[in-house]
Amino acid sequence: MERNSLVELVSQCLGALRGGLDVAEMATAEIGRDVHSTDLRDALLQGQEMNKVWSSRCDEAVIEVDGNLKKENPVLKAHYEVSRRIRQEAPDEDARDLGIITNSQSALHYWIAAFGTLRTYSQAVGFPKLAQTMETCLLEAKDADERFTQIAVRILGVSPDLGASPDMGITSTSRGMEARQ
Repeated sequence: MERNSLVELVSQCLGALRGGLDVAEMATAEIGRDVHSTDLRDALLQGQEMNKVWSSRCDEAVIEVDGNLKKENPVLKAHYEVSRRIRQEAPDEDARDLGIITNSQSALHYWIAAFGTLRTYSQAVGFPKLAQTMETCLLEAKDADERFTQIAVRILGVSPDLGASPDMGITSTSRGMEARQ
C-alpha cells in the first residue's frame, strides 16, 4: 500500500473518530439524567471528562496528519438511538442502569477497536506521536470498560465469576443467568 493512501485513511478515520466523540458527548449528557446507580453516574461523569480529553487529543492528531477535523459518524448515531430506546423501555431502574452499561460498553468496544486500529496504522505510516496517543486512549477505554463491568456485577449481585447470590432469584448455568421459578 502506498504511504499516501494510508495517510489518507488515517485522516479519514480520525475525522470519523472526532465526529463520533461529538455524538458521545451529547449522548452521555442525556444518559446521565436517566441513571439510578451512584456508581454508574460517577462512571458516566468520568466518561464525559475522558471524552473531552479524547476530543482534544483527536484535534491535535488531526494537525499531525494534516487531515479533516470532523466527519459524520452514523455508526455512533445509530448506537445512540438504540440506547435511547432501551432506556425508555426499561421496566425498572436496575434494568435501565444495566441497559446503560450494556450500551456504554458497546460504545467503548467501538472506541477500543478504533483506537487500536489507528494506533497500528499510525505506526505503519510513521506517525509515532499519534500511535502513542491512540495507545493511551486505547488503555483508557479498556479501563473504563472494566469499570462498567464491575458496576454491572454490583447491580446484579453476582461475583465476578458470574456466580449469583442466593437472594437474587437468579441461578448461574452453563448458558448464563436464568431466573429461578
